[in-house]
Amino acid sequence: LLTVVLVEALTKSRRVKQDSAIGLVFPALFAIGVLVISKYFANVHIDTDAVLYGEIAFAPFDTFVVNGQDLGPQSLWVLSGLTVLNALFIAAFYKELKLSTFDAGLAATLGFVPAVLHYLLMALVAVTTVGAFSAVGAILSVALIIVPPVSASMLTRRLPALIGVSMAIGAGSALAGYALASYWNVSISGMIATTLGGVFGGVLLFAPTQGLIAQAIRRRQQRTQFATEMLVVHLATHEATPQQEQESTLLHLEQELGWQTDRAAQIVAKARQLGLVLYQDGALALTPSGKTLATTVAAR
Repeated sequence: LLTVVLVEALTKSRRVKQDSAIGLVFPALFAIGVLVISKYFANVHIDTDAVLYGEIAFAPFDTFVVNGQDLGPQSLWVLSGLTVLNALFIAAFYKELKLSTFDAGLAATLGFVPAVLHYLLMALVAVTTVGAFSAVGAILSVALIIVPPVSASMLTRRLPALIGVSMAIGAGSALAGYALASYWNVSISGMIATTLGGVFGGVLLFAPTQGLIAQAIRRRQQRTQFATEMLVVHLATHEATPQQEQESTLLHLEQELGWQTDRAAQIVAKARQLGLVLYQDGALALTPSGKTLATTVAAR
């Protein structure tokens, strides 16, 4: 909570940017924590499994006992309570959070207090993160906070769907990682993190609109569209001129527009497929559709 408050205070001072504020506050508080542990808890053994990675396999043995009665794992009670708290917070302030997040100015105009909502949200994230440390460790907590929403944001732009997809990715990755870890007899936390990484990699590659493959296909289509428009504009420019016969030959197009033979043939084939040009007697001619497109492109 102190980290959130100090980072926001430094950011609002406009002396440093937000990433710089995080870089100042987090190492400073981390160093203070190391000093406190060195001074007052020097004899306590704290290994990487407890601090960084977490050990879900041992979580059931750390039980919650009241009046001698075993009520189950502490992490189950803590994380269940945090789940309910997060759900109630989102349900109670969904519209306010949505408005203040995407248009803080409008939220303030309508009488909301975006700063208060922001601090409440950041405090809830901090409490949830700290609560998850004991069960899954710092690294897996960060992975579960970052990977599901980032992956979901590449699959949908609607906030309700993004929340649902993000929850599904997180829960599905946890279940799949646990099953694979049990099958291969490896670290549960490590396999869950690996599963999250695999999901993110798959989404990054194959997302319908934001994926790398979709972007590559879209860029290729845009290049082909641009070249097709160049072709019809070139033919329209020289139509009904003394140079028309020379300018409309395939060989001259290669020289004039700097296309290789295969590229020129591909663009001409695409233009013919779209009904923009005709190829007769070794020369190209615009169709009515091609003339309309040329006029539209020239008017841009």
